[in-house]
Amino acid sequence: MPVSPSGDALAALLAGGARPRCYIASPLGFCEAGRDYYARRYIPALAEHVEPVDPWKLSRPDEFEAATAAGREQSFGVEVGARNAEAIRSARLLIAQLDGQEVDAGTASEVGYAAALGRPCIGLRSDLRASGEPGMRVNLQLEAFIVLSGGFIASSLGELVARLAALRTA
Repeated sequence: MPVSPSGDALAALLAGGARPRCYIASPLGFCEAGRDYYARRYIPALAEHVEPVDPWKLSRPDEFEAATAAGREQSFGVEVGARNAEAIRSARLLIAQLDGQEVDAGTASEVGYAAALGRPCIGLRSDLRASGEPGMRVNLQLEAFIVLSGGFIASSLGELVARLAALRTA
């Protein structure tokens, strides 16, 4: 029997047109095409319904360059992870980009952390490829964390935005 936990927490966060702080977990900042889609389409679409917390803006490229020049990549990497963890704690929910042959490990970790904090998690998987165990859209533990948090996985950005809009007007 499929698990269908209550989405009451998610509905409550978005009720009455609210736009809660939402951490945006994604690997889209790692490549030129991803950065363009992220900035021009993804973030603006989500910003209609949530207040995006953009981890790609928490650390500047010059900080990475300085850390590399000083030979402190590992310690700076931990600092970046701490910044992202604080941003997740400051958010009321999390939306995760789950596309790819395998879901990005950092994105999966951010979902697990947010779910452990009791934040509803929403996934977007528009990728046509299977990435999880039979019957699962992604790794079974990742999908379980999303569903058990009261969230869902949408198949397109349009579906995700429509579901957020419906929750905001409910």
